[in-house]
Amino acid sequence: MANGVDMGSGPPGGGMPPPGGGAAEGYSAFKLEQRGIEHVADADRKMRPAGLFWMWAGGIWNVEFLVYGALIVAFGLTFWQAVFAILLGNVVYVFLGAASLAGPKSGTTTFMVSRAPFGRNGNRAPSLFNWITQVGFEVEGLVIAVLVVVAMFSHEGIHLNDTGKTIAIIIAVLIQFVVPFLGHATITKVLHYLSYVFVVVFAIMACLVLPHVHLSDLHAHGTDSWWLWTTGLVLIVSAGGLGWTENAADYSRYLPADTPPAKTFWAATLGGAIPSILLELLGACAYLVSTSLQSNIYGPGAAAALPTAFASWFFWPFLILALPQLFAINTLDMYSSGVTLQALGLPAKRWVCVVIDTIISGGVTALVIFKGNFYTDLAGFLDYIVVWLGAWFGVYIVDYWLRRGRYEFASLAAKHGGLYWRNGGFNWKALVSLGAGMFAAMMWIDAAFYTPSYSSPLSNWTHGADFSWAFGMIVSAVVYLVLSFRSVPKEVAKHSS
Repeated sequence: MANGVDMGSGPPGGGMPPPGGGAAEGYSAFKLEQRGIEHVADADRKMRPAGLFWMWAGGIWNVEFLVYGALIVAFGLTFWQAVFAILLGNVVYVFLGAASLAGPKSGTTTFMVSRAPFGRNGNRAPSLFNWITQVGFEVEGLVIAVLVVVAMFSHEGIHLNDTGKTIAIIIAVLIQFVVPFLGHATITKVLHYLSYVFVVVFAIMACLVLPHVHLSDLHAHGTDSWWLWTTGLVLIVSAGGLGWTENAADYSRYLPADTPPAKTFWAATLGGAIPSILLELLGACAYLVSTSLQSNIYGPGAAAALPTAFASWFFWPFLILALPQLFAINTLDMYSSGVTLQALGLPAKRWVCVVIDTIISGGVTALVIFKGNFYTDLAGFLDYIVVWLGAWFGVYIVDYWLRRGRYEFASLAAKHGGLYWRNGGFNWKALVSLGAGMFAAMMWIDAAFYTPSYSSPLSNWTHGADFSWAFGMIVSAVVYLVLSFRSVPKEVAKHSS
C-alpha cells in the first residue's frame, strides 16, 4: 500500500490507470480468474456488447421466471392484469442498462463504483444489503433446484427423506460452485451457449401451452383488485430489471472503455427484458391451464406441478433442463456476491469469497428446505428487498449522471484518503439520501401477508397499493440531487485538473 491506496487494486506505483489500463492477467474461459474488484486491463477487455446481451439472456431464460409469471396470477390478478404488470414491470430493465454504463467507464465492479457517492466506509451499508440480497437469490435458485430433484424422485414413487434431501443439497451446492469460482470469462461463454438451448426449450413449451389457452377463460381467475396488481408489479420489478442493477457493472466492466454507451445500454436492457417478458407471460398462461399448478403453487409440489401445464411426456425433459437453467442464473448472483464481499472490505481473493458464499448459501438452503414455506418466503423476500434497492439505485444513478461516468479508480481503491474519502470515508449526503429513500419505501409498502407482516400508512390510505420501489427511488434521487448537484461536479473538476 502506498499513500493509502491498495496496490492490489490499481497499477504499479498507484495513481489513476489510463482507460482500460492496469495489469493484464490473461482473460480466457475455463481458467481461474484471479481478478476480483481490481481494475480491468485493456488486454482483458475482450467482451463485446453482443456477448453482454447473450450472457444476460442465458441467465434469464430460466424456470424461475416461469414461476414469477405463475405467482402473480396466483396472487389473485386477472390474466390481463398479469400481462399489464409483466409488460410494465419489465420496462425497468432500462435500469439494468443504465447501471451497466459504469462498467466500461470505471473498469471495476458495481459496489466499487458505489464508493464514489457513498465513500469507502459509507458504502459498507449498501454493500452489506447487496450481499444479503445476492445470497437470498442464490438460496432461491438452490432451493428450486433441490425441489426439482425431489420432484424427479417423487415421480418415480421414491420419497426422499431428510438424509436424501441433505445429499441433494450438497450435490447442488457443489455443482453451483464451479462456474462462478472460475470467473467472468467462463460465465460469459457458458451462458452464451446455454442461451441457444434455452431459446429452443422455450419455443417447445410455448407450442405445448398456448393451444390450451382459451380467450373465454382469461377472466376466470382473479379479483380485478388494484392493490393486488401493484403487489404483482413489485414482484416483477424486484425479480427483474431493478433486481439486477446491483450486478450490472460486475459484467459490463469487461467491455472496452471506448464501447459506445448506447450499445452497452441496449445489450443489457434487451438481454434481460426479452426473455423475462416471454417467460413470465408463458408462466401466467401455464398457471391458467394447469389445475395441478394452481393447487400447488405455494407448496413444495410446485416444481413437479409446473410441467403438468405442458404435456405428460415433457415432465422429464422439463425438469432435466430446469437444473442447468437454475445453476446458470445462480452463477450471476454468486459471482457478484463474491466481489461485493471484497468491496465490503473482506481481505480475501475473489475465489475465496465464492467459497464463503457457497458455504453460507448451502446452509441457508438447508434451513429453507426443511422449513417448507419457500414460495411464501420468496414473495416476501422480493417485496422487502426493494426498500433498500430502489433507494440505493436512485443515489447511484444520479451520481453517475452528475459526474458523467468519470471515476478515479485510485480513489475508489484507496483504503484511506483519495477523492472519495470526504469525512472519514463517509459521504453523509449519500447516506442521508439512502435513508430518506428507504424510509419513503417503507411508507408505501404492503407486506401484510408476509413475515414480518407490515402494512404502511400510504398503503393503507391507498387501499393496499404498493409503490415502495418507485417512491423510495424517487425520494433518494431527488434528495441526493439537491444535496450534491454542486459538490459532485467539483469532484470531477478536481479529478480532471
